[in-house]
Amino acid sequence: MQAENHIPTGFQSAPVMALDGITKTFPGVKALSDVALKLYPGEVTALIGENGAGKSTVVKILTGIYQPDGGAIRVDGNPVVFPTAQDAADAGITAIHQETVLFDELSAAENIFLGHAPRGKFGLIDWAEMERRSRAILDSIGAEIDPMAKLRDLGIANKHLVAIARALSIDARVVIMDEPTAALSHKEIHELYELVEKLKSQGKAILFISHKFDEIFRIADRFTVFRDGQFIGDGKISDVTEADLVKMMVGRDVSQIFPDRTPVIGNEVLRVEGYNHPTEFADISFDLKRGEILGFYGLVGAGRSEFMQSLFGITRPASGTATIDGTAAQIRSPADAVASGIVYVPEDRGKQGAITALPIFQNVTLPSLARTSRHGFIQLAEEFKLAREYTSRLDLRAASLDTPVGNLSGGNQQKVVIAKWLATQPKVIILDEPTKGIDIGSKAAVHEFMAELAQQGLAVIMVSSEIPEILGMSDRVIVMREGRIAAKLSGEELTPETLVRNAAGI
Repeated sequence: MQAENHIPTGFQSAPVMALDGITKTFPGVKALSDVALKLYPGEVTALIGENGAGKSTVVKILTGIYQPDGGAIRVDGNPVVFPTAQDAADAGITAIHQETVLFDELSAAENIFLGHAPRGKFGLIDWAEMERRSRAILDSIGAEIDPMAKLRDLGIANKHLVAIARALSIDARVVIMDEPTAALSHKEIHELYELVEKLKSQGKAILFISHKFDEIFRIADRFTVFRDGQFIGDGKISDVTEADLVKMMVGRDVSQIFPDRTPVIGNEVLRVEGYNHPTEFADISFDLKRGEILGFYGLVGAGRSEFMQSLFGITRPASGTATIDGTAAQIRSPADAVASGIVYVPEDRGKQGAITALPIFQNVTLPSLARTSRHGFIQLAEEFKLAREYTSRLDLRAASLDTPVGNLSGGNQQKVVIAKWLATQPKVIILDEPTKGIDIGSKAAVHEFMAELAQQGLAVIMVSSEIPEILGMSDRVIVMREGRIAAKLSGEELTPETLVRNAAGI
């Protein structure tokens, strides 16, 4: 393993691209702090780190979407600035994202050259040249695709190849692959590996981002590890083991301040048996008791949120049963779930958790209108009374309850969503990434309130990608990987290493 800022021995070429001392701050969050990254021609560098380590922010800086607050970007040793994504593309930097935006009604060739189609006389698109160049790019990556075929007629793997061809159409020197195998089959993943080897043989520098250690050790030449927005180390992949990388990923002190809890675990309130979905998850079974906080941990694509949405009635499972207080619950919709005593605070509170144009009090009382109405008419005074009761319990900071939710900070928006569901007086509350995107002070308030809820006998399910949060708040933890339960951990079994190993399939 290499020390910080140490250039590994055994490599003779200079980096095509390097980041030196890059810093990026958002309101309330320091996303990157003095990070370094080097990308070499003809080699794959794996960028490794748990969720929230700063990987996505670095990709956006490399591709001109974000500009750093400090530090330098160098291409061939020379400082450069990318004010826009087009400037980065002009410098030969391209990214293949997990979810690349393509257009089903356009042909493969049109998708490949969208925004930079070859043009002939009078500035008109040269369709013949676009087809010829598209065919050449597709052939170079071994894609047997008709350039003029509509994208809607192609399978998922071929759409992915079109996305790769689109990225390569700018004659890239640096190719960024962000979780490229997330939606691919085993055969398609093998074909992607072959493509990576072709790109390496063409001298392209590749940045490969993946949570899957088998992929990293299969195709990477180098590694760089980020943790909490900081550069931890880099080196040759042949010089480290999986255990070394895990320690670098999670080596922080996980004893950050969390509420002191003495759990008082009561009787079973929820039992889930054999929950299955055709594409998202399989064979999910567990129990949950009053006063307990049950953590769900996993990497991107593990299926945690998809299962929680099914348990809340947003999607239908193919099979499985849920029992509340010993009685089978028929959950066919969110209304059924709420009636049964299950509520869900989603990860995307802006789109799924709140109506941001409405004021705070109307958001809080929306699921509880029966309690604030008389003879079919909503009583404004009752709405304000109910909203005030639950927002005050969460220490919501706002000028008034008339304030539109969209005007609140992320932490206060989260409190509104939690208050909304608590007002329904549930038995089970599901919190999906409850502190994502909120500042440290608001995180502490949410953690404190979660502890209070459990103390009052509410059963809490917490989905989180943050290891300190999982370890600091959970009584037990279920680790999911690829839609299945990989482990059930408690007590001394709960360590950063066991979480990451089970989540990554090590």
